[in-house]
Amino acid sequence: MINSTLINIKLIIRILGLLLILEGFFMLACLPFSYYFDENDSWALIASGVFTSFVGTILWIFTRGVDKKQIGKREGYIIVTFAWIIISVFGALPFVISKTIPNYTDAFFETISGFTTTGATILTDVEAMPKGLLFWRSMTHWIGGMGIIVLSLAILPILGIGGMQLFVAEVPGPAPDKLHPRITQTAKRLWGIYVLLTGLETILLMFGGMSLFDALCHAFGTMATGGFSTQNNSIIDYSPYIQYIIIIFMIIAGTNFTLHFFVLRGYFKKVWNNEEYRFYIYTLLIVSTVITTALLVSHHTGFEKDFRDALFQTVSIITTTGYVTADYLSWPFFVWLLIFMLMFTGGSAGSTGGGVKMVRQLLLLKNSRLELKRLLHPQAVIPVRLNGKTIPQNVIFNVLAFFLIYTLIFAFGSLFMSMLGLDFETSIGSVAATLGNIGPGIGSVGPVSNYSEIPITGKWFLSFLMLLGRLELFTVLVLFSRVFWKK
Repeated sequence: MINSTLINIKLIIRILGLLLILEGFFMLACLPFSYYFDENDSWALIASGVFTSFVGTILWIFTRGVDKKQIGKREGYIIVTFAWIIISVFGALPFVISKTIPNYTDAFFETISGFTTTGATILTDVEAMPKGLLFWRSMTHWIGGMGIIVLSLAILPILGIGGMQLFVAEVPGPAPDKLHPRITQTAKRLWGIYVLLTGLETILLMFGGMSLFDALCHAFGTMATGGFSTQNNSIIDYSPYIQYIIIIFMIIAGTNFTLHFFVLRGYFKKVWNNEEYRFYIYTLLIVSTVITTALLVSHHTGFEKDFRDALFQTVSIITTTGYVTADYLSWPFFVWLLIFMLMFTGGSAGSTGGGVKMVRQLLLLKNSRLELKRLLHPQAVIPVRLNGKTIPQNVIFNVLAFFLIYTLIFAFGSLFMSMLGLDFETSIGSVAATLGNIGPGIGSVGPVSNYSEIPITGKWFLSFLMLLGRLELFTVLVLFSRVFWKK
């Protein structure tokens, strides 16, 4: 049975209410574009925004007088997991009310894909969607990128409670960095950097000829490593200048945001000394070089174009952004197989990127190499080190467990999708792309396709995988443990 003395239900409801209030305001913030383009979608945004904020206010009022204690681990896991679900449930309302996506399953899929920064879409004609709703679609990326939970930390003092447990659950990498002893100050600084970079990219994209609307939407999708575009062909039809700008900011978005803080303070040496960052950059350079070479040998479309497409797709997949400039499934089999393998990498810990994360890959490689030494010297104590610091054994066990569970979920998910009647490539591609929060996969969900033909059961299952991937498995899976709910 649930131990109510350990789980503060009213506190959980109160915070979820606060998040719904915030979500309603974000919906209403899309109205200027709705009015400017005059496409009759303002009513859907107003009704959804007001209703969402109203429900949040009711929950807030209902839980007055809540015991304002420090949030424990149980509350943290429950709040984070249910926050992503409930904001997606309400976030789908503008699409349903406007009837642009009349099927609620499709609307929920599109919305949770946005909030989890996956970028998988069911829309067959993106450009036909009203601009206000299209902006809300991109806004879900931007909110989910840094995390609506981290956003709320800046105002948690209103509740009279601390927020470290929420931060740990929302940024569940091996060791989330704190830029300031007070978690609220950490959240403010993270969001300050996030807003600054989003604004800078928007300006640079406008210099390349994009309208303010398109520049904002693509900046949201880039900095959140989400991938929702306002164009049916994603980034394919944009100029090389715009593609290079997006490449640069995808790399930035896939980097630990703590390092951006160090750059702003002038600590450049500290950034390059970070092993995960070097591993991340080297991986991008090596893989893009290999793909460029393969394209030059097979396509002969010119060095610059092949290099740009190879670099763009490498960065887009590794950072889990999901924008595309070419149909990589039309490339040689070796190349798109390599791209599929990249779907199991991911950006840096502490970035907006999804996936396995570079630091886990690095720790796995380090531990595997040291295991060979331990075989030769069984009595020696050889710890795994990262950035000059010894990594505790429990962290290594956590990384190994993560890889095992991730692999098992991928295998089971692929089998489940194939049972729904999907072909082999689409089954493994859809699971890898949603679990890794990437968006485009292989098969019928490739870079120039979408998820509209996936069966309803498959869409709900893939939505669950998006949530698992965004919260890095354990935050969600722990809720299915009987021990979690017992005394």
